[in-house]
Amino acid sequence: MRIVVCVKEVLDPDAVNNYALAGRLEIGEDGKSLTQTTIPRLMNGFDEQALEAALRLRDAGAECRIGVVSVGSDPATILKHAAALGADEIAAVMMEEPSPDYHVVATLLSSYLSTSGGADIILCGRQASDDDQGVVPALICEALGIPLVTNARAVELMQAAGETALRITRVTPDGDEVVEVSCPAVVTVSNELGEPRYPTAAKKIAARRMKPEIVTAESLSLSAEKLRPRVVALRQFVPTVSGNCEFVDGETPAELASALIARLRQESVIS
Repeated sequence: MRIVVCVKEVLDPDAVNNYALAGRLEIGEDGKSLTQTTIPRLMNGFDEQALEAALRLRDAGAECRIGVVSVGSDPATILKHAAALGADEIAAVMMEEPSPDYHVVATLLSSYLSTSGGADIILCGRQASDDDQGVVPALICEALGIPLVTNARAVELMQAAGETALRITRVTPDGDEVVEVSCPAVVTVSNELGEPRYPTAAKKIAARRMKPEIVTAESLSLSAEKLRPRVVALRQFVPTVSGNCEFVDGETPAELASALIARLRQESVIS
C-alpha cells in the first residue's frame, strides 16, 4: 500500500500574527507579498497532522510506504522534516511561479500522483494556514476521479468485501460522524487529530542524507495552458486593527459583576 501526503510550506502563522499586532507587517512594492525575511517558513500545521495520520496507520500495523510531496520553488526544508518524521520517500514538484493558484497546485499534484504509480490513500491538511482555501484536495479527487472525505479526526484501515477501505471519524458542527470509504481516496485531516510527533535528533541527522525526487512540469507533460492560473492575486494589505477597552468600576467582585451585567444589558448583548 502506498500513502501519499501532500504538504505545503507556509510562513510561521504565529510570527505573522506577532508582526501584525506590533504594526511591523509590511507589504512590498508589488502590493502582494510581505517584505519580512526573518519570518521562518515551516510545514503547514494541518499538513503535519495529515502526515501524523499516515504514521499512525503504519504504527497500527498497516504495511505501507509513506510518500510526501510538496509544490514550490524550494520545499527542501519541510521535506527533510517529513523524512525525519518517518516518510519513506519525498518529492518536490518544482514551480517557477512564486504563488501558483490552487488550480495549478492541484494539477501538478494530481499529475504527479498519476505518473508516480498512484496512491491508495492521499492525505492532505484541512486547509493551509496562509490562504485558508482548503480546495486543493477536492480538485485532486476530481482530477483523479476518486472520493473525498473531509475534516477527519481519526483514520483507520479496514477490509470491506475483500477490498481495502478506510473508517474515518469526521468533525462536524453537529458532532462526530463516522463514514467508510473504499480506497483509493483523498482524506483531509483536521487539527482534532491531536498533536503530531516530533522527530528525534538521530532521525533528523539521517534525514539530511535523503534526497528528494525533483519533478518538473515538463516531466509531467503539462502544457502551459494547464499551468495557467485561474485566480490571480491583485492586492494584499494589512487591515487596521483597532480596539476599545472599557473598564467597569466596583469595590468587590459582586459589584464588578453587577456593573458588567448592567453594561452588557445596556448594549443589548444580554437581556
